[in-house]
Amino acid sequence: MKQTNGSYYSTVSKRILLTFLGASFLPLLAITVSALYQSHTFYHEKVRSQIESMAKIYTLDIDSFLKERLSNIQFIADNKSFEELSNDLFLKAKLYKLQNEYGSVFSDLGFVDELGNQMAYAGPFQLENAIYSAAKWFKNAMSHETSISDVFLGLRGHPHFIVTAQKKWGGKTWILRATINFEAFNELVGNIRIGKTGFAIIINKEGEFQTQNIAGSNHEKAFYQEMFARTLNKTNEPIRFSEYRDINGIKTIYVTALLKDGDWQMLLQQTSRDAFRDLRRIQFATLLIFFWGGIGIIVAGMILSRNVIRRLTMANQEAELLNQQVIESGKLASLGELAAGIAHEVNNPVAIMIEEAGWIGDLLEEEEFKETENMEEFGRALKQIKIQGLRCRDITQKLLSFARKSDNRLEVVQINELIKEVVGLSSQQAKYNNITIRTKFGQGQPKIKVSQTEVQQVMLNLINNALDAMKKTGGTIDINTIFENDHIVISVSDTGSGIPETNLGRIFDPFFTTKSVGKGTGLGLSICFGIINRLGGKIDVSSMVGKGTTFNIYIPVRE
Repeated sequence: MKQTNGSYYSTVSKRILLTFLGASFLPLLAITVSALYQSHTFYHEKVRSQIESMAKIYTLDIDSFLKERLSNIQFIADNKSFEELSNDLFLKAKLYKLQNEYGSVFSDLGFVDELGNQMAYAGPFQLENAIYSAAKWFKNAMSHETSISDVFLGLRGHPHFIVTAQKKWGGKTWILRATINFEAFNELVGNIRIGKTGFAIIINKEGEFQTQNIAGSNHEKAFYQEMFARTLNKTNEPIRFSEYRDINGIKTIYVTALLKDGDWQMLLQQTSRDAFRDLRRIQFATLLIFFWGGIGIIVAGMILSRNVIRRLTMANQEAELLNQQVIESGKLASLGELAAGIAHEVNNPVAIMIEEAGWIGDLLEEEEFKETENMEEFGRALKQIKIQGLRCRDITQKLLSFARKSDNRLEVVQINELIKEVVGLSSQQAKYNNITIRTKFGQGQPKIKVSQTEVQQVMLNLINNALDAMKKTGGTIDINTIFENDHIVISVSDTGSGIPETNLGRIFDPFFTTKSVGKGTGLGLSICFGIINRLGGKIDVSSMVGKGTTFNIYIPVRE
């Protein structure tokens, strides 16, 4: 049976736990997935918007820089005469002025004829008679009023680029050119940083770097050419966002924008790991919350299932105790019926014995028996038969009184007489255990209206508890009654082992018992408490371990 109950409780516990986990985990899982998805979507949009805004700002800055330098040269070409532009000293003065105003951005100035011959020059390099007829920038400059070349090495073997403006004079086209310091321009782009790994570079249509190649631009020339071509095809998207893996397999974000009227492309790049590091922290925190929340749910589920099973176990135990009480009540009822039957059966022969003893006594009074030698012995024996017969009749009357069915009807009774009957029933058991029951009844007490059988049950229960407490050691039970403050006060004291203070507050609780299994149901004192409470009275207890226990019952006296 225990194995069956254990298996049943185990199954119920698992079902409760699984139900609780399912009901708790599903919302938590839904919230976690939703939080991860929303954070992923929001943060990707945020990063994209942020880096595209930066690309737009940097593009405007670089374009402004190039256009300003071009405007500087165009202003000089438009507002100065041929004689001034072809004069070395004039160019030196203009270069000096430009360098004072813009720093080291302008490296030199030159005035070139339509054949590519440099007619005048100002600068630190020996390029007074340089010939540029074969230079790509010169050919482009001859076909455009203003131009900006790609970065190239040139005659100096140092990277730079040229800005030019045309000067019409004498029916010919002349070119005013200026060399832009590559370091100054490269510093402008090189200062662009995004996060820990983000930077910017500029390339032309051929995929050639127009700024210094930064470590991290891990792609072949063809990749940059393809990026440039894709940006040109997206004319409706001036800023283009994309993600690719470099040759090392690192996923990288690229944002591209066109410069210099579509001749150059600025490319901002940043590793995805760096760009989304805050997102990963949020996702990690979300997963951590999910993990610890899951642990909390599991622990709570286990505690809940254990508590439910403990409550079920206690309920089943209480049900079993109630069943045992019903069985015991049935046994007591059967025992009562048996006692009543025995009392009836014994009562009749006893009555006949007493009657016959009286008849024999009458016979012995006759003249013929008076002279019998054993007359005195006969008289003594008949007297003893009558005494013991009356005693047997008294015992059977008490058995009949106690064994009759419980009657809750209120009756007017004299409490002292009622207690005497109960004491009489318990006296034999007390003598057997070397226990003395002493009574002290107050005189002139009023009668009270109570259920006789219920009060008998209360007294019998208290006396039996006292007997049980002194079964091994013997002792004394004192039962006293007194009338005070409109109450009949009954005290039952014993010299037994006493009740520990920790248990005093629980002795009237149903099913609480300190007796071993099978020795007590824990219902006796709770029933006593209920009976006295229904009568409008109260019952209290005082006890000291090793010295004994006293129960005081207060029953109100009503008209």
